[in-house]
Amino acid sequence: MIHVEPRGSITLVTIDRPERRNALDHDALAGLESALAAAHEGSSRVLVLTGAGGHFCSGADLSGVEDEGFVAALARVLQGLRSAPFVTMAIIDGFALGAGTQLAIACDLRIATATAGFGVPAAKLGLMVDQWTVRRLVALVGQSTARHVLLSTDVLTGQRAFDLGLVHRQGDLDEGLDWAGRIASLAPLTLQGLKIGLDEADPPEATSPAYAAAFDRAWSSEDLAEGLAAFGAKRTPEFRGR
Repeated sequence: MIHVEPRGSITLVTIDRPERRNALDHDALAGLESALAAAHEGSSRVLVLTGAGGHFCSGADLSGVEDEGFVAALARVLQGLRSAPFVTMAIIDGFALGAGTQLAIACDLRIATATAGFGVPAAKLGLMVDQWTVRRLVALVGQSTARHVLLSTDVLTGQRAFDLGLVHRQGDLDEGLDWAGRIASLAPLTLQGLKIGLDEADPPEATSPAYAAAFDRAWSSEDLAEGLAAFGAKRTPEFRGR
């Protein structure tokens, strides 16, 4: 499900659930946490995260998304990616939706094919992402595009994401690994120090009381139950704002 392949100073981590387009469940999140721990213990200078079977990650496996443990585990993985003492890179092909976009933007660097797709379809289901995700998206692409992505649920193509600066380079797995290899040859202490400075320039991680209240309302709402039921039945949800 989560494959970890040490390649010298690079650790290649692959999400492999092709039958679910690499959607994340509890086991996948546990595997990602273990992969991060292994990279810490080893000699990794770059951790590369990608997906198998033509997709990066289609989001959360909705069969377990209402479990508070799932939300907490996802938060730990995102924190681990963004605070790692080594460079983290996402190589994206196919869909990176919901939690997939969250994984991608938690990484330091992103390379994607022109046909990749980024989106946060939370409002189609009645759930909410954490406030860090909102702030991070604003920091990366600006208020206007962040509002477009979050409020419309439209999907950005890899080409559009590159044009906006959300993606740093266009390319496939081989090109991404070549880039990772060049970064791994740089001075690791310098990269660690620069990451500290960049992280300190990031928006604050603390959640505002207003956002926390809205988050709790959404996750305990009838609308969420309706959104998940409609998704399972492949019908259009009827949201009532309660």
